[in-house]
Amino acid sequence: MPETARRVTVSGRVQGVWFRDSCRTQAEALGVRGWVANEPDGTVAGHFEGSEEAVAALVEWCRTGPPRADVTGVDVTEVEPEGASGFRVR
Repeated sequence: MPETARRVTVSGRVQGVWFRDSCRTQAEALGVRGWVANEPDGTVAGHFEGSEEAVAALVEWCRTGPPRADVTGVDVTEVEPEGASGFRVR
C-alpha cells in the first residue's frame, strides 16, 4: 500500500484544549504515524504519514478537533514520508 504524508497547521483556539493528546488518540486509532506539536504563534503543527485514507481521515478530524477546540483554519501540504514510527506529542 503506498504511503502518503501531510504537514498540517491548525489555527484557532487549539492550544490548552487537549488538541494534541486527542490528535494522538485519533492517529493511533487510524494507524497514522508522525507527530503533533504546539507552535509559538498559537497554532498546532503536525506531520502525518500512513495510507492515503487514514491520513485524509486524520486531516479531516483536525478541521473540528476535540470538543473544546475552535478551529478556524487548517493548512495542508503534501510532503515526503519521513519513515516515522508511532505517533508522538512534541
